[in-house]
Amino acid sequence: MEFLINKIAEKLDDHLIRITISNPRKAEEIKKYSIRPVLVKEQLLFQCAAYTKTQVFHENLSKGVLVEKLGEILPGYKQVQMQTLEGELTALINKKGKAAIKVTGRKTEKPMKADPSRLQHNRTKNYILQEGEVVPFLQDLGVMTSEGKIVRNRYDKFWQINRFLEYIEDVLPFLPKDREITILDFGCGKSYLTFAVYYYLKEVKGYNLRIIGPDLKKDVIRQCNRLAQKYHYENLHFYEGSIEEFEGVTQVDMVITLHACDTATDYALYKAVRWGAEVILSVPCYQHELNKQMKTENFEPIADYGILKERFAALATDGIRAALLEGVGYETQILEFIDMEHTPKNLLIRAIKGKKASEKKWQEAEQFCTRFGFNPTLRALLEEERGQ
Repeated sequence: MEFLINKIAEKLDDHLIRITISNPRKAEEIKKYSIRPVLVKEQLLFQCAAYTKTQVFHENLSKGVLVEKLGEILPGYKQVQMQTLEGELTALINKKGKAAIKVTGRKTEKPMKADPSRLQHNRTKNYILQEGEVVPFLQDLGVMTSEGKIVRNRYDKFWQINRFLEYIEDVLPFLPKDREITILDFGCGKSYLTFAVYYYLKEVKGYNLRIIGPDLKKDVIRQCNRLAQKYHYENLHFYEGSIEEFEGVTQVDMVITLHACDTATDYALYKAVRWGAEVILSVPCYQHELNKQMKTENFEPIADYGILKERFAALATDGIRAALLEGVGYETQILEFIDMEHTPKNLLIRAIKGKKASEKKWQEAEQFCTRFGFNPTLRALLEEERGQ
């Protein structure tokens, strides 16, 4: 634990993007901590946001006080993620307080640069997704009241939207600003996040963009298009159709796929690669494909218990997906999306287009599939893309 705290302390400067401490060991009042650097009267401090089930509490701490606080709170949590301009640190903490730490540097051609606006103390006021500020589309989607209050049983959705916007903010350095950018949101559903992303990038950040949201549900598409017209979101369009069959564009800058079931995620990832998307953000759901391919004799005693078999298949699926994306030239990470108690589908695959493909990662995925007899859809699709 001391080693982890020291590693974090080394990076507590203006190059820090965010620290997220999550997955409490017990039913703690504080569900998550989010820490970022801020400038207050030209002094570098660190804003610590503590999230309870219904509220968020903020305090600004000096580096020394924050390090002391980390020593107090970290033993009660299972996971730490720290993002800096130079790379990332992920730590998993066991019951004995020992941390398994992984540190990765950024390998992309477009390194992140320091942006003084990140350190503004009142930066969060620029976001629409703040309780107390009326956001019309959140009202229509049933998340917010007409007075700007969050509907009590929609706090989880409100947190999820804000959490996702944090990921959007982190990938902005990889999106062009000198032309229109295109974002595909596959399986957009009721489009809480789609509307939030459009508003944030278009209205707040001033990006020239269009967002396209394909989905299979006619009534959902009809309602989303009605809302887009109501808010005069001229470049936000929703279409009926499947991920596999969608061919409405030739170039895409970012692909978002949240809770696309089973192999629908694979088709979304494949199309993102084919279009040369700079950014991919994917939260997979219901990974059944490998579950069906697991042979009992290779997975005893896991195969004897349905829940274990399901979880192993899901983890294997996402591990293979991440490695295959590395194999075709993406810097890929798997991050926590939202606390496990809110949804069991809490992993986000984030892929940033990098310098070159990793043959080593591709071979690792191939060997893993061969060892266990897996034949995942994404591998077959990307093999064609690689010219094999």
